[in-house]
Amino acid sequence: MPSSSAAVLEPPPPPPPALETSTNVARPRISSSAWFLGIHLACFLAFWTGVSWTAIAVAALLYAMRMFAVTATYHRLFAHRSFETSRLFAFLLSVVATTAIQKGPLWWAAVHRHHHRYSDLPEDVHSPVQHGFWWSHMGWILATDWSATDYDRVQDLAVRPELRWLDRWYLLPPALLTVALYGLGAWLDATWPSLGTSGAQLVVWGMGVSTVIGYHATWSVNSIVHVAGKRRFRTTDQSRNNWLVAIYTFGEGWHNNHHRYQASERQGFYRGEIDITHGVLWLLSRVRLVWNLKVPPPTVLEEGRAR
Repeated sequence: MPSSSAAVLEPPPPPPPALETSTNVARPRISSSAWFLGIHLACFLAFWTGVSWTAIAVAALLYAMRMFAVTATYHRLFAHRSFETSRLFAFLLSVVATTAIQKGPLWWAAVHRHHHRYSDLPEDVHSPVQHGFWWSHMGWILATDWSATDYDRVQDLAVRPELRWLDRWYLLPPALLTVALYGLGAWLDATWPSLGTSGAQLVVWGMGVSTVIGYHATWSVNSIVHVAGKRRFRTTDQSRNNWLVAIYTFGEGWHNNHHRYQASERQGFYRGEIDITHGVLWLLSRVRLVWNLKVPPPTVLEEGRAR
């Protein structure tokens, strides 16, 4: 399990190599590859279902809800324990996160802790520096090597039976959401036909288009922000801050900040560094749904300002 303390400061590593296709030879996992191809092809069904402002609104709402749930719960709460909440609220947020179809909370946290333990070293599962851009972006997800949950890295979380259950049955919430979207679309079609939507349309846009956009947004934190952006801190890896990635991932693009001090819930350390997930968590802390939001110490902030 990676330490939640600051990374050891060393001279910056050499520049990353040019972006290239990975030379990894890991075997593809048939089920993952079929799902990956299928959900991307499903987006083209939008030419059959058509589009409406209702479908776009549903897709945008689901993107926002699921991006917040993944970044707040899977990442900042489970992988890094950077704030606290009740087990009930953590479970409810985790259910929402599973609808992003990025596997279960224990699997996600275990892989992420492994990444921090070996960031940009040969053992790092999705380092573009070591394995190439496309492997780090999505190739590793399709391989058999990382399909199982590494319970040794999440022993603190695995003691919770509700998380073990959700990690096993992570496909149940998105399946129920798919049924609910179809029912909502069919009801709107019958009740307000002027909206121009349908059950199939909401499924394609809500569970197809929105999910695929969420996939590539999340994966870009693994790939883009280890090769493109600014390095405020001299960490031992190639993590970078990228303001554009930070906007569409709700703050995850401040990756160099995060790798400098992983224990901080807030990843936008300085004024102007937009961190939507932190903003929502701060609001939730006002009503005591979450608490003990950890922040970077003054020494770390001063270190960043000095560069």
